[in-house]
Amino acid sequence: MHIDQQSDPPEPLLSPEPVQTAAPSGRSARLLRRLGGAARSSLADTTPLREHPHYRRLWLGQSVSSIGQQMTALAVSVQVYALTRSAFATGLIGLCSLVPLVAFGLYGGAMADRMDRRTLGLLGASGAAVLSVVLATQALLGLHAVGLLYGVVALQSVCFALNAPARSSMIPRLVPPEQLPAANALNSVGMTLGLTVGPMLGGLAIGLWGFQAAYLFDAVAFTASLYAMWRLPSMRPEASASGKRASVLDGLRFLRDRPNLRMTFLADIAAMVFGMPRALFPVLAATLYGGGAGTVGLLTAAPAVGALAGALFSGWVVRVHRQGLATSLAVTAWGLAIAGFGLVHQLWLGLLLLAAAGAADTVSMIFRNTMMQAAAPDDMRGRLQGVFIVVVAGGPRLGDFESGLVAQLSTPSISAASGGLACLASLLLLLARYPSFLRYDSRAPTP
Repeated sequence: MHIDQQSDPPEPLLSPEPVQTAAPSGRSARLLRRLGGAARSSLADTTPLREHPHYRRLWLGQSVSSIGQQMTALAVSVQVYALTRSAFATGLIGLCSLVPLVAFGLYGGAMADRMDRRTLGLLGASGAAVLSVVLATQALLGLHAVGLLYGVVALQSVCFALNAPARSSMIPRLVPPEQLPAANALNSVGMTLGLTVGPMLGGLAIGLWGFQAAYLFDAVAFTASLYAMWRLPSMRPEASASGKRASVLDGLRFLRDRPNLRMTFLADIAAMVFGMPRALFPVLAATLYGGGAGTVGLLTAAPAVGALAGALFSGWVVRVHRQGLATSLAVTAWGLAIAGFGLVHQLWLGLLLLAAAGAADTVSMIFRNTMMQAAAPDDMRGRLQGVFIVVVAGGPRLGDFESGLVAQLSTPSISAASGGLACLASLLLLLARYPSFLRYDSRAPTP
């Protein structure tokens, strides 16, 4: 039988075979190409990194220094809890950084509209690097001074308040207008990369070599940001059309008559003040999950992992025009995830909910940034960025204090769950006060 099959002429049987298999293969290839194209279109656009060296260096420098900053933030939190064994004392770190951040954040934004932004950024980054050396020194000497830690945290906020508005105001000068959305998405990727990698490396460094290792890494990491700033050209702000000197009050007055733009800040305040459980991570790691610094690192990194995923796959946001509604839905998702985190007792499930919250926060940030950029004139950029820094960075720190206080009066789990629900209630009240926010359309932006 086998010999007979070989002796038969194969041509008539074989000739149609390629035709039958070619069509499905071609359809599969086209389907794969379409899927690949869809996947690529959903990823963050890297054109600003490829085409603009100044922006690329600034992005890389900020991404590296962000890792060090998050290592320091984790180390300070764990060190204060190790010295005091108090959730309230740990939450007080947020209050110590909040006051100077609010005061100097608004002033730093005004300075970014007055002086060379490159010089201002260098001053802020240099001061932060020196403060990291101070933290490393106190850890090496074993001073065990909680007051010193609080003081350094406050000074770090001053440096951040001077550096961040200046750095953010530079971006429109480094890339063309059509690439600003891509640059902002990449900035979010760099920031969330630091939030993801920093706490994990911080927990590992503390466990292996002590607090001083995290602080020293932070000091070294700042050299990347300093180098990027040093290579920039002069970045003096453009003169305002009115010819008036930049004033902090002008930025606040501008927001007073722009309800939709003001709502972008208020929605984020509701999410961060009531729904930020970060100060609870050390005590939850020790009491609920039975872990140490490594568990704190996982809890701190989980929202950043979700935020990084949201930033990496943010290509779809360009097709959304109802940006006020999208922001509201994202804040709602954040509040629900945080409330769920307070109710569960399994570590893996808590990490999953924190990651979901982080992804929702990134979506909210992308839309809020887009709305601000569409409505703000160039000569207000530094001051509004100062307000933005105060809200984005100051809100979580006030949230640290709020969650620590509620945990002291009740339990850490109740603090997290009630915070998520309070976030939802606050958002509903704000939407009732500013219903036009839900109707905001990017095709006809109304500030």
